[in-house]
Amino acid sequence: MSETEITPNPYREKLSCGFDQIDPIFDQCMEEASSLLSEQGIEDYLAGASLICSIGRGVEPVISYLEDIPAMAEHLGESIIKQVSQTIWAFSRTINGKAIPVFLQTLPTVARRLGDLDALQHYSDLIFDMMEQTSTSIHGHHATIPSPSVADLLENIPYLIGQLSLEGLKNWIAYGIQYYNTHPERQRDYFSLQSADSRAIMQRERHGTLFYDHERKLNLYMQGLWQLDPHLVPYSLGFDELRKPQPYFDQLGVRIPDVYDDINNVSGIDRYRATLAHMAAHQRWTKPIIADNYSPFQRLAVEFIEDARVEHLAIQRYPGLRQLFIQLHPRPIEGACDPQIQSCLRHRLAMLSLALLDPEHGYSDPDLLEFAQRFHTAMAEGESSTKEIAGIGLSYVARTRIQSDQLANVFFDNTEIDYRDDNRHMWTFIEEGDEEESFEERQSQQVEAEPEGLPPRHYPEWDYNTQRYRPDWVSVYEALHQNGRASDIDALLDKHSAVLKRMKKILELLKPQNTVRIRYQEEGSELDLDIAIRSLIDLKSGSQPDPRINMSHRHDGRDIAVMLLLDLSESTNDIPQGASQSILDLCKESVSLLSWSIDQLGDKFAIAGFHSNTRQDVRYHHIKGFSESWNDEVKGRIAGLKAAYSTRMGAAMRHAAHYLESQKADKKLLLILTDGEPADIDVSDNQLLIEDTHKAVQELDQKGIYSYCITLDPHADEYVDDIFGNQHMVIDNVSKLPEKLPALFASLTK
Repeated sequence: MSETEITPNPYREKLSCGFDQIDPIFDQCMEEASSLLSEQGIEDYLAGASLICSIGRGVEPVISYLEDIPAMAEHLGESIIKQVSQTIWAFSRTINGKAIPVFLQTLPTVARRLGDLDALQHYSDLIFDMMEQTSTSIHGHHATIPSPSVADLLENIPYLIGQLSLEGLKNWIAYGIQYYNTHPERQRDYFSLQSADSRAIMQRERHGTLFYDHERKLNLYMQGLWQLDPHLVPYSLGFDELRKPQPYFDQLGVRIPDVYDDINNVSGIDRYRATLAHMAAHQRWTKPIIADNYSPFQRLAVEFIEDARVEHLAIQRYPGLRQLFIQLHPRPIEGACDPQIQSCLRHRLAMLSLALLDPEHGYSDPDLLEFAQRFHTAMAEGESSTKEIAGIGLSYVARTRIQSDQLANVFFDNTEIDYRDDNRHMWTFIEEGDEEESFEERQSQQVEAEPEGLPPRHYPEWDYNTQRYRPDWVSVYEALHQNGRASDIDALLDKHSAVLKRMKKILELLKPQNTVRIRYQEEGSELDLDIAIRSLIDLKSGSQPDPRINMSHRHDGRDIAVMLLLDLSESTNDIPQGASQSILDLCKESVSLLSWSIDQLGDKFAIAGFHSNTRQDVRYHHIKGFSESWNDEVKGRIAGLKAAYSTRMGAAMRHAAHYLESQKADKKLLLILTDGEPADIDVSDNQLLIEDTHKAVQELDQKGIYSYCITLDPHADEYVDDIFGNQHMVIDNVSKLPEKLPALFASLTK
């Protein structure tokens, strides 16, 4: 090799791109990439550059990508490498591909300003939505004329992103699309900030204190006052319309809103200081506790009391924080929540929280005053660990708990303390394998244990407000229900021997009477003479005889698969007025009688129960499978039925249909036995789950599954028609359920 010969860069062969203009800058780009990226990051980096080279938009996008991506990956993480290359690939598949160079040129500025991968994805989605809505179609559904203004928008993005929050940018773009979509020239004036209307709307959306303008100041605040140096990551409040995001922190950083408006005479920058001080106090003084032994209500109470504890400790260090926290804390009005129609637990806890913070709270409730005094006494005595102080919250919930706390209609007014984080750091959960017990042992001790080896199945949920599905919104976990004593069910059947005797006569009439001959069987109940003679003739003549010379018979006229779905929510533990048993006990009797009846008919049937604790935890309990017989094991599961939590019915119906749909039967019937309307603790709009369950009924109809609801709620007429139409029965006298359920099944399947 001569002294003047240059050694080729070994990475150049991995870049599938033939542009000569890349060669002069490639070594420098790879030197930077090698110092900032991992080996996998470099592989993704070169693969992304090769992908961008293949889109056919010249060398400029490739050079921009090679020069800018390493620094962006160092700032936001290496996940951005694939995200950007895939975004450019998707961009190139549109008719607006000419705007790719300016999109890439402005991307580093946007990435530095937003500081978060999710926010960057929201930004990309905004640009794509804008292109889609401003591109026009002459014929058909596909756009054929590119957006006249996307390049103008992208050229002004560095300025806009410095003036507006991501939500403000979203609103500004939406205004331009709405009012100038049919006027290309005026649309260009708007998105290039040339029109007065454009500048006026930008000023309207330019409100609050932007995190990006105060990032350095807030970092110094955390370092100087709290001796912490966290990675502050902003998020936008304008893109999650279904659930309002809350601040939180984890090992990856501290998440806070990208903009704070002034409220209650508190400036936006002071709201940032309050939020960060609260989370810094948690980081210093909160120790995680095991969540498995607490109910959701108890966890909520512990979180409120722990928030108050760490703020009390922070105020001792920096007394000026007290007034700031009090100004930002909502002031619930005593007596504003009606416990007859609403769950008031959040309201009571928010009042207690304010009382622990503000000595001049003005409340008169004796329980609240007693527990506020207990809290202050405990803090004065030095009882300051998370676990120790949690006992006050648990005692308060136990003392004040009423039945209506279980209602799905939760009172939220003046209870949301938005400067506090979501407390995810407070809880630790027992992972699979941490205990020596077997799965069966844990199931017998705790119904809610996570099913081993069964990941959740995700289902959509219908949002009637937007008339769209929320994809993969609900997580359904399934498990085999715990066992009780089969002898208890035998005793119940003996108790209702008279009912069984009457049912037996009805069932005899329902049993198929006609038989159908099934011919051409190698094995069967009798010889088929016609086929046997023909086979004998074939044998005598030297031909291969047909061995299928037998026939059998089957009953004709009844081919049914039935799924019984039981609502196992907390309310089924109630004892109805005038009854001597709980609804759950009556359901056990009814299910036992129905199972005996279906078994007598020989129909395929399965039984399952469900309850829910938010959309992320819908439990589906197998009680009897289609392949199982009516035996002591199944009876034991019915005897062991337990009830808890809420009623997210639509998700449970979709999961039941998943099993029922696979059955080979002429008629498929889903029977739902419930005592109330669909509800869950994370849903404040009562109509939402009603509409979703109605949508599930429609989905099942399309699959050929007939759904029928038996409701024990005397007020069901207010909603059950909206869900099931005329496919329902309201049983006002719950004690009659054991007799009515088998009879209803007989009438539905006759």
